[in-house]
Amino acid sequence: MKEGFRQAMAWLHTWAGLVFGWLLFAIFLTGTLSYFKDEVNHWTHPEIVLHPLDDAAALDKAQRYLEQHAAGAKTWYMNLPDERQPYIQVMYQEPSGRFANQLLDAASGQLAAARSSMGGEFFYQFHYQLQLPYPWGRWLASLCALVMLVTLVSGIITHKKIFKEFFTFRPRKGQRSWLDGHNAVGVLVLPFHLMITYSSLVIFMTMLLPGNILAQYGKQTSAIYDDLMPSRGVPAAANQPAPLVPLSELYRDFQQQAPGSRLGLIEVDHPGDANASVVFGRHGGDRIVHQIGYGRVYDGVSGALRFDRQVSSVPMMIAGGLYGMHMGHFAGPGLRWLYFLAGIGGTAMIGTGLVMWLGKRQLKHAKSARQPFHLRLVAVLNVMSMGGLMLAVIGFFYANRLLPLELAGRSGLEVRVFFWIWALSALHAALRPARQAWLEQLGLAALLYAGLPLLNALTTDQGLNHSVIEGDWAMAGVDLAALAWGLLLAWAVHKLWRNVPVVKARKVAMRAEGEPT
Repeated sequence: MKEGFRQAMAWLHTWAGLVFGWLLFAIFLTGTLSYFKDEVNHWTHPEIVLHPLDDAAALDKAQRYLEQHAAGAKTWYMNLPDERQPYIQVMYQEPSGRFANQLLDAASGQLAAARSSMGGEFFYQFHYQLQLPYPWGRWLASLCALVMLVTLVSGIITHKKIFKEFFTFRPRKGQRSWLDGHNAVGVLVLPFHLMITYSSLVIFMTMLLPGNILAQYGKQTSAIYDDLMPSRGVPAAANQPAPLVPLSELYRDFQQQAPGSRLGLIEVDHPGDANASVVFGRHGGDRIVHQIGYGRVYDGVSGALRFDRQVSSVPMMIAGGLYGMHMGHFAGPGLRWLYFLAGIGGTAMIGTGLVMWLGKRQLKHAKSARQPFHLRLVAVLNVMSMGGLMLAVIGFFYANRLLPLELAGRSGLEVRVFFWIWALSALHAALRPARQAWLEQLGLAALLYAGLPLLNALTTDQGLNHSVIEGDWAMAGVDLAALAWGLLLAWAVHKLWRNVPVVKARKVAMRAEGEPT
């Protein structure tokens, strides 16, 4: 019974990993890039330069801009510059219903003359909604997360000597090497995998498990957010005009009450109305427990404190802690790089699993003139989902630099370039032998990644020769990371070019001698 159960878990691990593996690879890769979302945002807007940080001055400039350009909006939102994000971000809903998102220069307070781009927001949004309409993308991503959790648990059960296997690696042994690498990476970052997968389900718990909400609130399901986020309980508009208090004055009170705390999202409800409210949320980087909807709420006219709400209930602390650990906002540069490397490890674990599934079954048809259609399909999907996705990612960065700045709908075109390249990679993989497709796509990706710093230097004045000297490590970090990834891909191409014939010859010899492969 025990062996039967383990075999059942092995079957579940194998087939769940295959069916959802291609999407999981994309979710993990783009989610890993999202840990440096702010740095990518900065890189994709090179016209916005770093300025000394001054939160009070930035608040005054944001307020002045919104009073001039969004006086009729129901709500304003603001994010202030920090060491990772050099611009002021303001958001508001226009009378037409369109939601405006503007970047302001931190020095002048005016609209930044920056190119239109989604930047790192594209990778962040793609990893949890897959560029599909709401809520279908989130449902599909959540299903993938659930399957990932199942494959992790079933993998632990399947490998009864999992920790012993962690210390075993047999290089240049074909399938054995892939299996050893898969096991080693899986065990090394197993706690991260379990945390990141389970916490992603917690983030969407109100969507995935609505039963209790429906039982408690009936048709008024939106009322749960008033309970979960007390700062939403601000007074309704009085429809009487009144000037908004200077936000910098409220900021001074915020600093006195919480010395050293950083401002997160600033929300102004009913600006210009007698019942205006100002919500100062604390920066997510100040603590692990994320406190969305909590903070200090001020009267927008008198400046008096209406209430200061912090997370107090244990369930909300647990949920906020899991959210905070998933997002990693609290992480400093060193820990953020550990998050990034763990995410790359998860991506590699998924990729090696897909390669192993195909390689094991290809051996059974090694003597056939042609392999079955389903194996050829998996081979094409493997190349497209891994090599093609890496080409699409770097293609997005090249589009950011090469598309004309005045082009209408420019940010949307960058996203379309991403998907066009991804689609072309699938066509290329279908037309070429699998090994050649791998070599050509990975080789091209290596050249493009390694060449990104040169492209940046040729098309802007923010190349490494400038960013390193100026201490702009957000800009320089993207260039250096792309260069490092290009060198890693070049090494992978070299190993693939050199080792595949050797591995193939060894497999043929082992089959001739009757030795198991």
